[in-house]
Amino acid sequence: MDNIQQQLMQELNLKEFQVKNTIDLIDGGNTIPFIARYRKEVTGGMSDEVLRDFYDRLTYLRNLNARKEEIIRLIDEQGKLTDELKEKILLAKIMTELEDLYRPYKQKKRTRATIAKEKGLEPLANIIYLQKTTTGTREEIAARFINKEKGVETVEDAINGALDIIAETISDNAEYRKDIRKMTFDNALIVSKAVNPDEKTVYDMYYDFSEPICKVPSHRILAMNRGEKEDKLKIKVDVDTDNILKYLTNNVITGESIFKNDIELAISDAYKRLIAPSIENEIRGMVTEEADEKAIKVFGVNVKNLLMQAPLKNKVVMGFDPAYRTGCKIAVIDETGKVLATTTVYPTEPQNDVIGAKKELTNLIKKFKINMIAIGNGTASRESEQFVADMLKEIDDKVYYTIVSEAGASVYSASKLATEEYPDINVSLRGAISIARRLQDPMAEFVKIDPKSIGVGQYQHDVNQKRLDETLTGVVEDAVNRVGVDLNTATPSLLNYVSGISKTIANNIVKYREEKGKFKSRKELLKVAKLGPSAFTQCSGFLRIPGATNPLDNTAVHPESYEIAEKVLNKIGYKVEDLVTIDKNELLRKVNAIKPEEMAKELDIGVPTLVDILNELKKPGRDVRDEMPKPILRSDVLKIDDLREGMELTGTVRNVIDFGAFVDIGIKNDGLVHISELSDKFVKNPMDIVSVGDIVKVKVIKIDLDKGKVGLSMKGL
Repeated sequence: MDNIQQQLMQELNLKEFQVKNTIDLIDGGNTIPFIARYRKEVTGGMSDEVLRDFYDRLTYLRNLNARKEEIIRLIDEQGKLTDELKEKILLAKIMTELEDLYRPYKQKKRTRATIAKEKGLEPLANIIYLQKTTTGTREEIAARFINKEKGVETVEDAINGALDIIAETISDNAEYRKDIRKMTFDNALIVSKAVNPDEKTVYDMYYDFSEPICKVPSHRILAMNRGEKEDKLKIKVDVDTDNILKYLTNNVITGESIFKNDIELAISDAYKRLIAPSIENEIRGMVTEEADEKAIKVFGVNVKNLLMQAPLKNKVVMGFDPAYRTGCKIAVIDETGKVLATTTVYPTEPQNDVIGAKKELTNLIKKFKINMIAIGNGTASRESEQFVADMLKEIDDKVYYTIVSEAGASVYSASKLATEEYPDINVSLRGAISIARRLQDPMAEFVKIDPKSIGVGQYQHDVNQKRLDETLTGVVEDAVNRVGVDLNTATPSLLNYVSGISKTIANNIVKYREEKGKFKSRKELLKVAKLGPSAFTQCSGFLRIPGATNPLDNTAVHPESYEIAEKVLNKIGYKVEDLVTIDKNELLRKVNAIKPEEMAKELDIGVPTLVDILNELKKPGRDVRDEMPKPILRSDVLKIDDLREGMELTGTVRNVIDFGAFVDIGIKNDGLVHISELSDKFVKNPMDIVSVGDIVKVKVIKIDLDKGKVGLSMKGL
């Protein structure tokens, strides 16, 4: 077993077979969703989250190994590779440690040290650095290296050049850098000052701020970085220089020498000119990378929870995209998401045509038997909400409204995809369609938008964008594949996230559907251009066909397990086709009576796979999102002026960040439940308590009418 496998076992607390099998599956071209769902026995039941971490670490460790081989080759080509150095390189655990070892052998640009070497001063530097010269004078020894042709005209020129070489030698020492890096990280402060103390900005709290760099929370690192980028803050790392110089002196000066004072000068120069700026940059880069990772992880979890929100099925929905001057855009869609009507009304300022707007929308509600109104939460949202609430009081039918996140709706409206979907509908009205469809099927609609534009993270535009894109793509893939996709209604943008389906194949599936009609079975997928057996294996289990010839085609049972599913049904007295007409309660009772361990042994199948099959047979065609909290439906509006401290309300969690959660309680701005108010117990991570989409009870504890901010608490509720 190689070092990478051993390291993955230790880091992720996995068994040898799990690591070996998972690497084989990944190298075999299998996707993470497929491995997580259909290869549980092989991986020991690793979840998609663990598999993503596994894949990231595997990639990092393989890159580390490749870099080790390259560095060994480069040093060997210089004739400077020793057995001891090679062993150190092979034992390096991280890239920083590896690059420290390579630093002395790296081809450098012309530095003060390289210039001194060109002048023939390296032998003098060696004499001084060895510290064995105790007789004679500095001047006598240095005078031997005066060479006016090369620009060494005096004794001081010779000594200064030699000290430049020594300073770089000290700076290139891997052990010194490793220790100084740790000393700096453990003891330094990150200090923030205002560029212009008189200017009012959102960075006020960082105008005179310091905190141990090893303890500063990630959101503060990202906030300070943004303030520095916008030229509002000056950031530096404040370290105890004397302590580090003392450490270097104790390690470098090993005996008495007539050059002792000179070496001390070289030590000071090495640290202040070469080591300190480099280490400061490295540590700031390191804490920024950690902050990025944390922010990306928070964003990823929020996006996943947003995508997994319960759909509101079988409802005719009116999408209401609020605005002032340009009017509120309206779109009516039927139960399948088909657009029935669009219009624009002007109930808000400056037109204030409340009567005309009520008349037009009331007619639409009656004509299309609208059940729900989805109001976007952007500009003029609360004024529009007030208008809708007043209108609904005058209608006899039971019609409810809810507030829907409109983050990214404008981006989608102007996108190429929206133009292809609604070529004959004005760009301004597409946002209203998106808002309505987000209520009906959040996942199908949100996957059309760049995840960064969904608006459920913090500092998402400041973090490493490549890493963010990779993570969010994985998050969306996991969510889409967990739910499954209707093969006969899915758009290319949704199909593109299905395991094993590329953009080309997604387009080919839709093209096939348009030319041949609806898919009647999963096997028919093999007729789609460029969708071969390998892609079929990866994708088929995640695609659903309601009303398929084989009812199993509308479940998460993989085609490779159909024979097992049929045997299970036979054991309890049914055939596959009975799944359509069977009494669901009777089926549930019989499936629940099965003992998985016994049947798995009898059918020669793994218990995890059998359990998954049994769960699918209990509720054929189920949507896992149906178990998620439903959106809060309202019929009246709440203003911040209506609030009183101590009032208890029900709200929807809209965003979860490091320092708490924002909850929509029906007023203009979401209220903040600070991390200290999430629970009666200590909370380290808000995500341990709440998730995006959760319906929670909150108590009002603070109202700031001037800023329109509300403080909430979940303690005791």
